[in-house]
Amino acid sequence: MRCFLAIALADETRAALERLQADLPLGREVPAENLHLTLAFLDDRSVAELEALHDGLEALRLPAPRIEFAGLGVFGGKRPSSLHAAVAASAELRALHARIRGLAAVAGFALPRERFHPHVTLARFSGGLTTQDEMRLARYLGRFGSASVPGFTASAVTLFRSTLGRGAPVYDPLSDYPFGPAATDGA
Repeated sequence: MRCFLAIALADETRAALERLQADLPLGREVPAENLHLTLAFLDDRSVAELEALHDGLEALRLPAPRIEFAGLGVFGGKRPSSLHAAVAASAELRALHARIRGLAAVAGFALPRERFHPHVTLARFSGGLTTQDEMRLARYLGRFGSASVPGFTASAVTLFRSTLGRGAPVYDPLSDYPFGPAATDGA
């Protein structure tokens, strides 16, 4: 089954991102119920492989990371392929990502080596953008690129199954792995 590990969004955060999507003049919006912060895409895995990873994730007792947003951006360079809400790569979030990759390696998963750019995908662009589309996107980013999105403290890492079909994929949560106590800053 096709799976990934992610942090589900707080309701207030999801609502703010939906409002930003409503003003987007182009692209295929990611359905609100599919908005999430991916930590690792696991690809197609057997139940036995997922069980091996499950044991490590059950023991995951890291402090709950604070998820803070850092504006909107695009991936794809001169040929934008998606619009996203960037997430600040805090030390806690980077440590969580590294820990999950380590647990996946111990479980025998060969994940692709890629730089971690935490984000929530809001829309996808296919087939390249026309010059007019690029101008519309630039105006949108000029207006909303630094919009405030409420942050939240994550409660768990969730293992999702992704089912492809007609239209948007369907994401089903399979298991939650709660964080330990939230880190404190001395306050």
